[in-house]
Amino acid sequence: MRLQPLNRARVASLGDAGRAWVGALPGVLDELCEQWGLTLGRPVPGGSGSYVVRAETASGEQRVVKVATPDVDLTDQARTLGAARGVGYALLHAHDPPRNALLLESLGTALELTPRPPEETLAIVADTLAEAWLLPLDTAPDPAPGDDKASRLHRMLVDLDDRLGHPCPPRARALALDYAARRAAAHDPATCVVVHGDPHPANILRVVEPRDGATSGHVFVDPDGFRADPAYDLGVAVRDWTGRLDVADPRGVIEGYCALLAGRTGIDEQRIWEWGYLERVTTGLFVTSFGGTTLGRRLLDSADLLLG
Repeated sequence: MRLQPLNRARVASLGDAGRAWVGALPGVLDELCEQWGLTLGRPVPGGSGSYVVRAETASGEQRVVKVATPDVDLTDQARTLGAARGVGYALLHAHDPPRNALLLESLGTALELTPRPPEETLAIVADTLAEAWLLPLDTAPDPAPGDDKASRLHRMLVDLDDRLGHPCPPRARALALDYAARRAAAHDPATCVVVHGDPHPANILRVVEPRDGATSGHVFVDPDGFRADPAYDLGVAVRDWTGRLDVADPRGVIEGYCALLAGRTGIDEQRIWEWGYLERVTTGLFVTSFGGTTLGRRLLDSADLLLG
């Protein structure tokens, strides 16, 4: 077994627990194969919090097995996928809580790996989110006061930037904290949906055959599944794109993406921008915290670049 680079870095950051997880993984996979009647195939690339591998049932149906790292609990993900029943999301076939594992629908290529203009990619993300947001609101609990997503990101930003020795450029930190405070103040339970939570193009995959619940031809994997402003998901969708910012007006690039998503969904463009900027900074700090320094630096530098 070969772990993906971000997965390897995350596991290494867990110390003894990470090493124990790697050592136990072959046995866990053998047990899951026996329980679910599977033959394992090739690993699936991408992701940091799990080992994902293709599999085949005894009757020849294709599946995917996902085993999470010890710092990731798949309970919320299983609940979200189970409630979705394939609408906007991959189908969930089984969940093994003791082994922290899922058996999922086998899908095609990730949107991230499909060559197309960013505008087309973002249009597919927006259209697929429209289906994913149809989840019943009671799929996820209402956050307690002060535990909305923006408030949690505010605390996370301060904690990680202080603990890591302030890798975040000061003016990027200040603006991100301002946006976090604005979004927290605007939190309105009446307008929340069950968001995916991390709908970047690597987490949206093509369905192998057309089916109900996949109008765009794609569905999401790896949902966090919590209640929040739907603009949060759209902000995540514009969080990256660092390779597109080496231009005279980098901010204009991201603002253009925000405008496209706003036009596609009817959601306020400024809200998308604020969530996207906040996510750019907090994700940069988060991946830096478990050893993903190259990606983390790229995100944090891009946050500074967007300020001109």
